[in-house]
Amino acid sequence: MTDKQLDHALDLMRRLPPQQIERNLSHLLDLVPDLCEELLSSVDQPLKVARDKQSGKEYLLCDYNRDGDSYRSPWSNQYDPPLDDGNVPSEKLRQLEMDANHAFDLYREMYFEGGVSSVYFWDLDHGFAGVILIKKVGDGSKKIKGCWDSIHVVEVQEKSGGRNAHYKLTTTVMLWLQTNKQSSGTMNLGGSLTRQIEGDNAVTDAFSHIANIGKMVEDMENKIRSTLNEIYFGKTNNILNGLRSVNSLNELKAQEAVKTELAQALQKRQKE
Repeated sequence: MTDKQLDHALDLMRRLPPQQIERNLSHLLDLVPDLCEELLSSVDQPLKVARDKQSGKEYLLCDYNRDGDSYRSPWSNQYDPPLDDGNVPSEKLRQLEMDANHAFDLYREMYFEGGVSSVYFWDLDHGFAGVILIKKVGDGSKKIKGCWDSIHVVEVQEKSGGRNAHYKLTTTVMLWLQTNKQSSGTMNLGGSLTRQIEGDNAVTDAFSHIANIGKMVEDMENKIRSTLNEIYFGKTNNILNGLRSVNSLNELKAQEAVKTELAQALQKRQKE
């Protein structure tokens, strides 16, 4: 019965607005407290922003950089609140993590023109794993609000010889948009998508991992962005056009008059 409850709970969370995930998840946990651990580990929540006390730079919080109640900054490699025995990557992987943060910081600025990004890596027995986080909030307009949260979890298994590696990428994107404009009225769009890909790529040095992961993330985000545009915005536009006419009343009357005139002319010719 617990498995069915978990499936129903996850199915419900996928259909609820992403901007209200925390509140809805809290209410759901009140109803089924026995599923607390499973739900917290399975439901992706909107990313939160913190500021590194040493560098002053912003970074994103998630389960992958959390140890207890503390979160590790990708810039200083320190936990806040301070934690003496917190999990940190090995020295070699930490250097790769810093390079990846710099690379994806440039990627974020090019694609999103703002926002916050963070990259976290951790060691595995035969490779490493990591998460790339990107958050972009709307510009603060009173009439248009929105947010993009993308979570890219990657697992890298290095093959014997070190010339190739197997990459497995799981991406979740949460997007919501609210408008309150006189021309369009009040509209609330939101949803999330999860996609997964994997494949082998050549590795010549440590920086090859960043290039390979970056290409996979870029391709995945472009595909998801296109899918979201088609599903949410395209279908919404079709529904709105079906509910109301985009033409003025005078134009509709003129079109009906032309149709009537053509029909009368056709009937007259048939009689002759």
